[in-house]
Amino acid sequence: MPTSVMWFRSDLRLQDNPALTMASLAGRQDGVVPLFVVDETLWIQNARAAYLARLLGDFSQRIDGLHVVRGDPRTEVSRVAQEVGADSVHVAAAFTPYGARRDDAVERSLATHGVRLERTGSPYAVAPGRVTKDDGTGYRVFTPFFRAWQKHGWRAPDTALDEVSWIHPDGGVSIPETPVQDGMRLPPYGEDAALARWRQFLDEDVAEYDSARDLPGRDRTSRMSVHLKWGTIHPRTMLADLAQLRSKGAEAYARELAFREFYADVLHHRPDSAFGYYNRAFEQMEYDEPGEALAAWKQGRTGFPIVDAGMRQLLSEGWMHNRVRMIVASFLVKDLHLEWQHGARHFMDQLVDGDLASNQHGWQWVAGSGTDASPYFRVFNPTTQGKKFDPDGEYVRRWVPELADVPAKNVHTPWELDPPPAGYPAPIVDHSEERIESLRRYEVIR
Repeated sequence: MPTSVMWFRSDLRLQDNPALTMASLAGRQDGVVPLFVVDETLWIQNARAAYLARLLGDFSQRIDGLHVVRGDPRTEVSRVAQEVGADSVHVAAAFTPYGARRDDAVERSLATHGVRLERTGSPYAVAPGRVTKDDGTGYRVFTPFFRAWQKHGWRAPDTALDEVSWIHPDGGVSIPETPVQDGMRLPPYGEDAALARWRQFLDEDVAEYDSARDLPGRDRTSRMSVHLKWGTIHPRTMLADLAQLRSKGAEAYARELAFREFYADVLHHRPDSAFGYYNRAFEQMEYDEPGEALAAWKQGRTGFPIVDAGMRQLLSEGWMHNRVRMIVASFLVKDLHLEWQHGARHFMDQLVDGDLASNQHGWQWVAGSGTDASPYFRVFNPTTQGKKFDPDGEYVRRWVPELADVPAKNVHTPWELDPPPAGYPAPIVDHSEERIESLRRYEVIR
């Protein structure tokens, strides 16, 4: 058997990687070329790229050299395959709109040279498109999808991989230098970090996940989203571990993994919803033009403590607590009357775990325009949300130092203090008035 190529993308791990297992089998005689293509379409100087650059460096060290090339995958993958004499290139199937088009184009390019593109597995326990309604269409509501997803089931983690014989051809380029923006601390990266964090979460936090996950001050979430995004752990590995626990917390966490797969499935069936409205009626709603209000939201200077805490956490960590993501999203769409795409774009620029399907459809859920959407008339009140989920103000004080000494009873309403806290802005809108205005605009299109 000749050489094979393993084209890594969002699957930077050695364990439970079926595509790598197949590449190893195909290249058993001469070895496997570990390839990564720096795709200019996707490599944008942002938090995700900064994290990925460091992750690639870690992975390259583990395998004694990742073969990195730069350019259009349609030409670069074929070129590498020809240079090393490979007759197969192995990947985990991609399901984003761009990823699917790219892989189809690469497959056609390889075929002209007699090389096969072998898709094995995916970043999901159940690949998008596998779970459908009786008429063959995709689900629009999560709960019936979840039941069908559970009934469909998934394979056990792949344990068939033996030691891989890596080939390191000459040439290639360095991993692009991608600086971290000022003040941002990137989370741990790499397969070892993913597995260590997962074991810690199972030991310490999963039992209370169903009750503690909404409390950003306690920060009892798993922080595994970035590892799922870049494939340093596979969800099957996680689901297998959760199945052994049989607790409410484990069940709640498995449901969250299913939400990730639901949104991937939705995007698979409706690729236009990546940047457009799933419910196209919302295209006709009246929206405001972005300006100073959008800038204040991005900077965490809205005058609403829970919103500002979340936006500052995003700038500092490239991550935000999920409950707070919903609060800040509602504020942008329904208090500032801006289209959800403005917020989704900022999130994708700043989040190290920025996943297209989960991000875009999470935003559409809040905006009321997506599948299984939160009713548009459900407008999050940032003050009451803060009091409910951060009652002592621990989260707010962590990220908004101007409010560090404000007593708990005022930490979510600092404008009531006389004098108000120095350096902290007054609210940029009146939530009660904007809620009424938001509902008025909805009635026009309803």
